[in-house]
Amino acid sequence: MRQSSLVVVANRLPLDDNAAPDGACEWRRSPGGLASALHAILEQTPATWVGWAGGVGPAPQLPDIGGLRLRPVSLSAAELRGYYEGFANSTLWPLYHDAVQQPVFDRGWWETYRSVNRRFAEAAAEVAEHGAAVWVQDYHLQLVPQMLRDLRPDLLIGFFMHVPFPPPELYMQLPRRIELLRGMLGADLVGFQRPQAAHNVAQLAQKLLGAHATDDMIIVDGRTVHTGAFPVSIDVAEMRALSSRPDVLRQAKQLRHDLGRPKRVLLSVDRLDYTKGIEHRLTAYSELLRDGHVKVRDTVMVQVAVPSREQVDSYQALRDRIESEVGRINGEFGRVGEPAIHYLNQPFARSQLAALYQTADVMVVTPLRDGMNLVAKEFVAAREDGGGALVLSEFAGAAAELEQAFLVNPHDVDGLKETLLHAMSAEPADLTARMTAMREHLVGHDILAWARAYLTALDHTGRLAERLPDTAEKAPAASVPWHR
Repeated sequence: MRQSSLVVVANRLPLDDNAAPDGACEWRRSPGGLASALHAILEQTPATWVGWAGGVGPAPQLPDIGGLRLRPVSLSAAELRGYYEGFANSTLWPLYHDAVQQPVFDRGWWETYRSVNRRFAEAAAEVAEHGAAVWVQDYHLQLVPQMLRDLRPDLLIGFFMHVPFPPPELYMQLPRRIELLRGMLGADLVGFQRPQAAHNVAQLAQKLLGAHATDDMIIVDGRTVHTGAFPVSIDVAEMRALSSRPDVLRQAKQLRHDLGRPKRVLLSVDRLDYTKGIEHRLTAYSELLRDGHVKVRDTVMVQVAVPSREQVDSYQALRDRIESEVGRINGEFGRVGEPAIHYLNQPFARSQLAALYQTADVMVVTPLRDGMNLVAKEFVAAREDGGGALVLSEFAGAAAELEQAFLVNPHDVDGLKETLLHAMSAEPADLTARMTAMREHLVGHDILAWARAYLTALDHTGRLAERLPDTAEKAPAASVPWHR
């Protein structure tokens, strides 16, 4: 394989699970996912992406996607269980999300995680040109930066943590805490969504490694590792163009009709994950119905829950609980032809999602903990009409930027109910003022601004950032299915 001057290393390749009719690969978009975030960037600059293609067994041979070369990494069934379902998503994911779900510590998973991380590092070392920049993504691959540095000290290595990074008292529970911390600090630049995460890492570096550390710099093993907050964003131009398409506008109008033309539509779009606060949201809505503050004939809730990590036991249990609760609410409060909640556990095309955004009077984004939450940003970008209300959890990274949203503590069910009622009854002028301010912020802080800020910090020569245009192109958005 040819070598590249820019290499992205991530758990998954950005591929649709199903090949196009002509056999070509299509870009994979997932709700709030990495592929969505990097789509606009890698359309603009040649690169190689190292990642797992899905499935088990030998890595497939894959064609390029435009200027993006693909380097698949193989996983066996046992490795998928230990590395991905096990250590990454049953140990690190719950711990990094404030232990919303109790993390599981399994010694066998750690060995598999380390072995798979080494395979990713070796693949990146193989495809990177001398002096290339390698951008490693997220908690799945936290050991890769140091492994890659050992293999290729000539490389410029960046690491970005898309999820929250926990406070020291939670991180200290990890049996392999020092190795994970050293792995991440093998990078030249470690980026986070929020400044607090960089502060947490600095405290841990002092405590566990005896390093000299500040919130933006850690000196470890004689090297200086820079850290900082780089809030990830979306391709604002793409979402605006998609939302203005005549077919999407017609679809939004039809959705309103299909929902029975209610006075108010509440919408939530999440991966089916226990961090997203879906159960708290259903409890609040159920109590609003019970108390008579919301009438089924006037108000309908649409809950999109995209399937996620279906082989992990805790996710299977969550799906069962949510479907049971939706059934209970519809059985108690719904009418023939008028369910209280429309529950959709399926992937959605982006055009369908854009239509849903425009159908919603209130977008309800209430995770218990979230690194950023790009769905909230997509909703704001989609509302060309300046209407709609955004109810947003204080514990989503997006809350620090979208300050004009109706912010709420999702753990406080009474507070969540009051906030929903406030958003549903807000004056149009108030909603327009809030939405206008949020939209103006997003225009100046889109996905290319994020990439430019990070890559400039990584490469002070400016060569990497020069590859990016000033703004995202308003290219027609492909109707690509959303997959887990």
